[in-house]
Amino acid sequence: MMKAYNLIAAFTILALASTFVTAYDPSPLQDFCVAIDDANSAVLVNGKLCKNPSLANADDFSYSGLDVPGNTSNQLGGHVNIITADLMPGLNTLGISLARIDLAPNGGLNPPHYHPRGSEVLLVLEGTLYAGFVTSNPDHRLFTKILKPGDLFVFPFGLIHFQLNIGKTPAVAIAALTSQNPGVNTVANAIFGASWPIYPEVLTTAFHLDKQFVEDLQAQEWVNPT
Repeated sequence: MMKAYNLIAAFTILALASTFVTAYDPSPLQDFCVAIDDANSAVLVNGKLCKNPSLANADDFSYSGLDVPGNTSNQLGGHVNIITADLMPGLNTLGISLARIDLAPNGGLNPPHYHPRGSEVLLVLEGTLYAGFVTSNPDHRLFTKILKPGDLFVFPFGLIHFQLNIGKTPAVAIAALTSQNPGVNTVANAIFGASWPIYPEVLTTAFHLDKQFVEDLQAQEWVNPT
């Protein structure tokens, strides 16, 4: 009798767990979604309209151009070419995307940033990179590695990470991300280049900086490596 009771209890727990899993909300593919009743003013969420499968062709699932070096003649010495469902329609709903990262010699930088909707695996093809990520509160542990061609490095979901070219030749890497639209938030740009600007008093206290220095930073042009 006890064995039967345990078996029933086990099945009940599994059923409840299954219900919990199927009720899980999918991760959003945009920063926010404001509810609206007017269908004419609404936009499609978490993906794009799907083409009739009978009209799909091989071009929907391919992309050409990742062999072309990105222009790194900018403030950061870096360029990121990310391939999402916007450029490769066949990626829609598959939960993956890809990026080519080009970094100029002697300090080209993909600055500290994070992806709010995805993890990342980096594969170095050319050059030597100093790459790393920082864990969340309260530890803020730094994990770094010197990467050379053929090396892989993983940046966990939502954590701040970066890549710096410490070599004397151009560096090239390929990044695979676990979302068709992982998003990117470059830390310095978001903080000092926000529109409208964040009150300097917020930043002087948070970063232990002089107010004039903060205002000077906010007055600068903040570029993205794209």
